[in-house]
Amino acid sequence: MEMGKGKSLLLWAGMVALSFSSLYAQSPQQLIQQVAEVERNADRNDHSNWIYLEESNKPKEHVLQWVAGTQRGSVDRILEKDELQLSEARQREIIDKFLHDTKAQNKEVAEANHDNQQIDDLLKLLPEAFIWTQTGATPTTTSLHFEPAPNFHPPTREARVFSSMTGDLVVDNQQHRICKIKGHLIHDVTFGGGLLGRLKERSSFALEQQQVGPSLWELTAIHVHLEGNALLFKSVSLQEDDKRSRYQPEPADTTLEQASSSIMSQPELFACSSSVNSGPASETQVACVEKAAKETRPKP
Repeated sequence: MEMGKGKSLLLWAGMVALSFSSLYAQSPQQLIQQVAEVERNADRNDHSNWIYLEESNKPKEHVLQWVAGTQRGSVDRILEKDELQLSEARQREIIDKFLHDTKAQNKEVAEANHDNQQIDDLLKLLPEAFIWTQTGATPTTTSLHFEPAPNFHPPTREARVFSSMTGDLVVDNQQHRICKIKGHLIHDVTFGGGLLGRLKERSSFALEQQQVGPSLWELTAIHVHLEGNALLFKSVSLQEDDKRSRYQPEPADTTLEQASSSIMSQPELFACSSSVNSGPASETQVACVEKAAKETRPKP
């Protein structure tokens, strides 16, 4: 029995080693091609809805809120805005206004569709717009570096900005999903000779995503620091740090009304005073947020 068990362990170890060797046998260009296809397929086939906690920092705005996603837009329960804690009555008032504003709902869905299409377009560019090199590997991840491909001709303004960046990307070896990606412009990018827009050198972005369910990944951090006057995405400002956590699944057919009920059942949380000025809350700070919520009552 023990000998048979030992052989089984050796066989299992050999299969794992073989899987890693086949992964590492891929060229960086082949790996990023596979990753881009997996990400695009996942985005197309993912119809999941989630409730999550979001803390967003912009130059003149700080918001802490619960967000409940549906196929007809997202319901936002604003807990705190610019250090002002909103009462439950005010939170419900804002939600009710959105539920009765069809124009606002349609606008949100249109912007989300626009952004999703741009993300898909940019994912398609990853293998051809950049030269990729491997910079590191662990049993669970592979790290890649990218530089602009000299012979690439960007088809759109967004592609022109994206293909003018250099940066790094971390891939999950098992599911071939992007764990992290960050990049910055290596030179100014102008539109219409600078009259229609300009993004300055060193403008940067960083994204992180994590697995939140079986084969389901969601964004957990967004950092956008673009100096200039041209927007890549309608829903992202030129300067924004966004942290998302506490993902909870909701039924795929959840309505806006059901989402509003679910989101109001989430706990009252408020940001620690230090998180307002130090960027997105860390996991340690989130615990501090919970403690602060128990000691502080929202103002009427």
